Amino acid sequence: MNLYAPPAANVIRSLLQHPYVLSVYTKDMPYVLNADVAELDMATSRMILNVEYSGTDIEHYLPDGEVSFDLEAIKGTEFPERETYSLSHITARALKTDAMLYRLECQLPESVFVTEKRGEVRIPFILGMQARVHIDVYPHALNIPGKLRNLSVGGCMVEIDLIESIALEAGQIIPGITLEFPNGERFYAEGKIRHIRPFGNSGHAALGIQFMHLQPSAGEALFHFVNEAEREAAFRSGMTSSMVYPSPLFIAGAKEKRIVQRENEIREKRIRQTPMEQGVQEVAHRLQIGLMYMKSHNTFPHEIFYDCVDTLIYLVGKDRKSLLYALSILRDEPDWVRQAVQVAGKLADMLLLRDPHSYEVREAVLGALLHTLGKPLLISADLPSLKVNMNPAQKAILRGHVLVLRNKLAALGWELTPICADVIDNASERLDGGGYPQGKLAAQLSPLARLVSIIKVINKLVHARNGRPPRMPLEAYRKIYNAEAAYDRETMIEYIQTYGLYPIGSLAKYAGGYLGWVVDIENKGKPRKVHIVKNLRFPETNISSVMSKGDLAQLGKLEKIVNPADYGIRVLKE
Repeated sequence: MNLYAPPAANVIRSLLQHPYVLSVYTKDMPYVLNADVAELDMATSRMILNVEYSGTDIEHYLPDGEVSFDLEAIKGTEFPERETYSLSHITARALKTDAMLYRLECQLPESVFVTEKRGEVRIPFILGMQARVHIDVYPHALNIPGKLRNLSVGGCMVEIDLIESIALEAGQIIPGITLEFPNGERFYAEGKIRHIRPFGNSGHAALGIQFMHLQPSAGEALFHFVNEAEREAAFRSGMTSSMVYPSPLFIAGAKEKRIVQRENEIREKRIRQTPMEQGVQEVAHRLQIGLMYMKSHNTFPHEIFYDCVDTLIYLVGKDRKSLLYALSILRDEPDWVRQAVQVAGKLADMLLLRDPHSYEVREAVLGALLHTLGKPLLISADLPSLKVNMNPAQKAILRGHVLVLRNKLAALGWELTPICADVIDNASERLDGGGYPQGKLAAQLSPLARLVSIIKVINKLVHARNGRPPRMPLEAYRKIYNAEAAYDRETMIEYIQTYGLYPIGSLAKYAGGYLGWVVDIENKGKPRKVHIVKNLRFPETNISSVMSKGDLAQLGKLEKIVNPADYGIRVLKE
């Protein structure tokens, strides 16, 4: 069709009318740089970004004098919707204006349609254009959902949740990828992942996928979809031409309308996160980004992992009880991420309570964060997902995660400190030799390893796992305390005295029928601040009210800690 398209500056201007985050990225650097748009000249398509950067290698973000960025805007208030726009290889130059402040002068392209090196035109999905994607990674075993971000006759860019990226890496063959447009039309092809990277700043990844082995009929269908996407982008950009009108492809059918309605309902129920909760969520995201670099870039991004460590230590010092509550919001993260961050956070807390100046805290917390990283490295056709109820053979595979991680770190040339290695190697060992991977005995396990094993096994027991419902804290404590040959009883008592029978972040049930998250506990371990979310006398109604000790008597007697899933209560991620 080759319609004239308005400058990219028009799309950027529309997104800047809303709260936004602009992230400068490059494949050679594990961090994105957040930038502010200081100037946007519509006449010349010139944009100036202000970037704070404390490093001395800003030029790495401008390879060959070019810059790439993701722009994410949040539109709407009742049903906030995230809209994105990405540009790569934009001519730019960096000027240092202060000790840590740079001015990036960018020349935006004259068209929103990008011509690739092979002559193909890439159509960005802009201004609300949507199409859903389903990626078959292992046939009949693992299918990953995503959203289409651009399309050409050669391939596409797909955005997926960061948590789904553990099964993917650059160069991987995709048995099948399905594009589903709002009106219900579909396109299916085989594919290959050309690149994978973090996308933006809110827990997503971008996959560049090349279409492969297209039959002539599929090639014709793809050409049709690209043309229709080009027409829709031109229409939404405000072009005026007899050839510009909305494409039927993007008129939502009944199925798409139902999906959008469900998504809106979820957005409406989401809990607005506090800065502490955002900090914990950021650690979870960065841990997954670190794994992505290990898998797809064959490098150990130690800056990312140590930044996670330092963030957790900082948050403990800032407000340890708020951190403990924030750690509990990770219950909807993948198990390996949730467990890593929660165990690392509590390990930092207990070590700093013992000794605020402990020399081993930083490396010990790093070990706790890395310990479960071998699990996603085991994803394969034999173990296609960590989410499923595993059979005995898959459980046996998973028990090799420590050795797999150690081998990967060795292959990447990263040498662990003795403290970090102690935590990684021994977090799953038991005093009676019943642990793994080496079945060590008590005399071989350090006090640090004994502490980590207590934190880890309690975390394992109080969360649902492999089809088994979670144990309540008191039940978990009894099980571990009674297994005195396996775990250090003195350390177990210390743990109970620190976190109590009604731990922060657990769901308490009161005799009056109220359910609430424990936000804070008193010295004797009883809740003194609770976030009430449900009155069981009115089960269809959700409430949100924080009550402190003086008002808690109105709720009736505190009965017990309960499983949120038994009452249909979830914490939804932003």
